[in-house]
Amino acid sequence: MFWILVTDIRLPLSEGSETATEFAQKRVAGIIGKENVSGAEIYRRSIDARRKGNITSVWSIAVSVSAVPDKERLEKEGLRLIADPDISVKYGKEKLSARPVVVGFGPAGMFCALLLAENGYHPVVLERGDDTEERIKAVKKFYDEGTLDTESNIQFGAGGAGTFSDGKLVTRINDRRCRYVLKRFNDFGAPEDIMTKAKPHVGTDKLTYIVSRIRDKIIKLGGEIRFRCAFKGIISDSRGNITAVKTSDGQIPAGAVILATGHSARDVYLYLKTSDFEIEEKAMSVGVRIEHLRNDIENALFGPELMKKAENDEKLRLLLGHAEYQYSYRENDRGVYTFCMCPGGEVVAGASEEGGVVVNGMSRYARDGKNSNSAVCVSVTPQDCAAFGGTMEFCRTIERKAYAVGGGGYKAPVETVGDFLDFKGILHEPTRILPTYMGGKNTKSARLEVLFPDFVNSMLKKGIRRFGKSMKGFDAPDAVITGAETRTGSPYRILRLESGETAAYRNFYPCGEGAGYAGGITSAAVDGISRAQIIMEKYAPLG
Repeated sequence: MFWILVTDIRLPLSEGSETATEFAQKRVAGIIGKENVSGAEIYRRSIDARRKGNITSVWSIAVSVSAVPDKERLEKEGLRLIADPDISVKYGKEKLSARPVVVGFGPAGMFCALLLAENGYHPVVLERGDDTEERIKAVKKFYDEGTLDTESNIQFGAGGAGTFSDGKLVTRINDRRCRYVLKRFNDFGAPEDIMTKAKPHVGTDKLTYIVSRIRDKIIKLGGEIRFRCAFKGIISDSRGNITAVKTSDGQIPAGAVILATGHSARDVYLYLKTSDFEIEEKAMSVGVRIEHLRNDIENALFGPELMKKAENDEKLRLLLGHAEYQYSYRENDRGVYTFCMCPGGEVVAGASEEGGVVVNGMSRYARDGKNSNSAVCVSVTPQDCAAFGGTMEFCRTIERKAYAVGGGGYKAPVETVGDFLDFKGILHEPTRILPTYMGGKNTKSARLEVLFPDFVNSMLKKGIRRFGKSMKGFDAPDAVITGAETRTGSPYRILRLESGETAAYRNFYPCGEGAGYAGGITSAAVDGISRAQIIMEKYAPLG
């Protein structure tokens, strides 16, 4: 079956999917004939709220057809062919010396292991943190008692850092496997609407359940997952083949190693830097989390008139969803941007090292919390970080300053936007908009300027003011910022060949966000899938 995608179908909010589907089928039928159109389904739906007096729904519809016109004709009509959300699997003939070992059970490692398990490769997965249920307990203990488990926390454990986020599945990469990732999430319990929303999300509350189901599937198919088992190094032979990995539980034989440890495994980076691996620093970003009232954001973006209607119209309320924004500004080759916006969410404690404060954002599927939050981050180059000893140490320095300024005990420093933009000698405590970090009980008002170099502070202030011109209230004096956001991505890239392997070791595959090749759940999962495909094309299944 072939699919033709019809995009940018703009309709009033009162019109639904039936109108969009009918329009798309008629348009395709006009090109290839009605007899060749066999059906249609929703591919994407979004809301365009840029004009408050004319908010529209925007649809993309995939039309199934039995005959396909030439590519040039399709392009002329502004249409394109799309692939089914399945992927190809080819098997090689080389024999594995042992089971493949996947290091890390975040999105990259999880999807890599799942595909390998489904095709008879019986992977062994190593995860330094806890399984889902125990990980949730470790995070709760950290919140309740301030006792940080450096091996199992918001960064480490089943599902990776994305498990304690909004479960965002948005990505900027154009890869057919993105659709496959959505389909598999849906297979394991994610809501059906992730297949059609322009900005799909799962929510932390649902994602933990999905991760557990994927875990169970891998084990059922003959895979093995070892939690509380940290990667410590490799053992290789004289020909450059890795034969085993060193772990906190001893040595494990390995026919191939897929390294998918995530962006916060700093001990792994140090090991790679002092070994035979080629690793380079890369650009990243640092900043703060900004919080507004969710109702204020929705009134600003949708307009108070429409929100008033939605109060008494459940269908309209569901169609609108919860307002999201994304802003950016560049000046002299340096950018400031909003990132990982969490409607109705909370600011979470993402520390994974003692003596450092790290923040991130999280939402549950309903996104119905009182506040909405987003990162506001400034781009940082390796050259900016040279004086600090490199990109990783630059981030660590900021995290330790945040811990000190917060007064210890993993309290996060917070400041009103009014004070951050125009400090007049007196700090104002948050009042109307209250911080949500650690349930709102573990913060301290402080000057956030002391956390960052001048160039970061300057761009943060310019960005907040600029974004306030795009959305009323973004720069409201009583909005609250919390520091520090330092884990937006990997500070390094582990170099790999076109074959996917490293130059030093022919069966070692750096993978995902931690290796510097992805940014977010979907792109990390895609990279994990592609590593599994590369391994399967080279090696024969084990059984």
